[in-house]
Amino acid sequence: MAKVSIIQYSNVDLMMKLLKVAYSLRKKLSIVFLLLLIKLIALAQPQVENKKNASIKIPDYGNLYYWAAHPWKADPSDSVPAPLRKNYIKDSMVDVFFIHPTTYTNKDFIEWNASINDDDLNKKTDYSSILYQASAFNERCRVFSPRYRQAHINAFFIDDSIAKPYFDIAYADVKAAFEYYLSHFNNGRPIIIASHSQGTKHAARLLKEFFEGKELEKKLVCAYIVGMPIPKKYFTDIPVCKDSTETGCFVGWRTYKKGYTPDYIKKENFDAVVINPLTWSVNDDKISSSLNLGGVLKNFNKIVPHVVDAKINKNILWTSKPDVFGKIFFTKKNFHIGDINLFYMNIRENVSQRINAYWKKNNTSL
Repeated sequence: MAKVSIIQYSNVDLMMKLLKVAYSLRKKLSIVFLLLLIKLIALAQPQVENKKNASIKIPDYGNLYYWAAHPWKADPSDSVPAPLRKNYIKDSMVDVFFIHPTTYTNKDFIEWNASINDDDLNKKTDYSSILYQASAFNERCRVFSPRYRQAHINAFFIDDSIAKPYFDIAYADVKAAFEYYLSHFNNGRPIIIASHSQGTKHAARLLKEFFEGKELEKKLVCAYIVGMPIPKKYFTDIPVCKDSTETGCFVGWRTYKKGYTPDYIKKENFDAVVINPLTWSVNDDKISSSLNLGGVLKNFNKIVPHVVDAKINKNILWTSKPDVFGKIFFTKKNFHIGDINLFYMNIRENVSQRINAYWKKNNTSL
């Protein structure tokens, strides 16, 4: 994403001094200049140190409240689209640890990290990402997804040095949740790591810390880390998946309308991993929408077959405009929100393929 530098003020006292200066000069400054100064102060305000959330102890992940999805409670990740329910047979021999994307997006935010006890925000997470994304893994997996003090979406648009502490707070929670999961729930089971957007930022870090070059890597079925660029050289030991059945590897992509590449992506100075989820390969041929088994969009209980085609174009995935009613009025070119939803059924099928391949590879009977 594009980065925008804004001035950072460390405390409220400095902002108050600036306001006093603006007031004292109000007769000397032009109205336009005065408005610009006030705007600058307003922009600086959210940069106040996030002392409240930073001082909160990491959540007790023994409390099911701090899990957006967990096999020991009913939650939206258990949901199955209506057309699939007739033949749905739950199999939970593998776990998925799903890290949800940014849902902390309100414009009037005060703190850079979300409160983990914000019921409204938690409901927003549960009935968006957990319902529409995490549920893609529920046929063959137990689904675990922790709540965490996610960084506000604006953290992606400020300098890395300023944003880092906010992402570190978020990752600290994700790490603690994963450690608790390993100690109390895993019991040697194979693992899928799945994520989207901000969740992928944390998932990549988690994979390096807990899996790469470590014993746990043998338990990795696949990592579906989607919606953020993963440089091809980010991992030294975990390979990019070459096909639909390879295990111990990872896949990723970012979705945009065919022909559109945002300026900030044009400026990227690295090669990102891009897998085509219609073929699970790095082949850059255009793949027909006939191979798209179906997307799950606004209506969770409706599967839209052949919703988009897909073609890898350098660091991103290009697709056609979603083939839905009223598509003539659909003008968006960034399909980030649909990175998983547009390929929901292909992901669901591929999870099963990789799990079967994992058991076969490890000489374990199904």
